[in-house]
Amino acid sequence: MMSGILARVVFYPTLAYNVVMEKVSTRQWYNRVDQTVILGALPFKSMTEELVQKEKVRGVITMNEEYETKYFCNSAEEWRAVGVEQMRLSTVDITGVPTLDYIHKGVNFALRHREQGTSVYIHCKAGRSRSATIAAAYLIRLHCLTPEEACKMLVSVRPHVLIHSAQLEMLQKYYKQVFGSESS
Repeated sequence: MMSGILARVVFYPTLAYNVVMEKVSTRQWYNRVDQTVILGALPFKSMTEELVQKEKVRGVITMNEEYETKYFCNSAEEWRAVGVEQMRLSTVDITGVPTLDYIHKGVNFALRHREQGTSVYIHCKAGRSRSATIAAAYLIRLHCLTPEEACKMLVSVRPHVLIHSAQLEMLQKYYKQVFGSESS
């Protein structure tokens, strides 16, 4: 409860910080992880044409809560109108960890788009933690990587990715579910 309140209080200042960092540093708003997955920050409405036309995005995985996307991003209907399917896996900002169920849903969504030859934009507010957890799980499943290897691969593409210990623990649970464990 308190983490949800904190997330709401700091949302706009931290969003402004992200916008400034993209302008004054080497940070990019989004980065392509592979032929299918793009990991990024909030996809502002002004980016829709670029994402759909240039990046061939046909799927969006939104890790944000409703209030985070209400004013700046396309609604599910607006995405649908431009041929993009949106999956919302609401996870609290800052302290939130995607559930195993959300991780499985997100990875399966991305893999389905991979089979179709289309791109998926996976995002949260900054494209660093919540969304990076889903992108790391996708890499784990696709390439049989350990959670640590998947996170390292993401950081090589998007240096400001920040997977917290609780998110790494969830990725380890996901890895064990997907690949089994000799010790259990």
